Amino acid sequence: MMGPMTLGIDIAVEHFEHCEVVRIHGRLDALTALSLEKTLDALRARGRLRLVMDFAAVDYLSSAGMRVLLSTAKKLRMRGGDCFFCSINDNVKEIIKVAGFEKILAIYPTESEALAAV
Repeated sequence: MMGPMTLGIDIAVEHFEHCEVVRIHGRLDALTALSLEKTLDALRARGRLRLVMDFAAVDYLSSAGMRVLLSTAKKLRMRGGDCFFCSINDNVKEIIKVAGFEKILAIYPTESEALAAV
């Protein structure tokens, strides 16, 4: 189920028995980070504490987007959950590496590998 395209980002959530897959399409920047944060907070509020974040269609990640990812991972871990990231393209992966976050975030090459890790 695809959500409406807002401010250059589309967020679709697919429910699995043991986790939610959050597919993000577009740019994750200062304008769109709040939209993603609201979606992730709503999932957490409903007790959905294991998230796979599919970045296959994310072509840009800003520091604001990075903050949302880190705070979400932290909030989930505090409640016994976790956040898994997959299918990150090379440009976005480079942004994560430069920021030094590739050791903090659980990153997998493919969605199936991330789902297996959940």
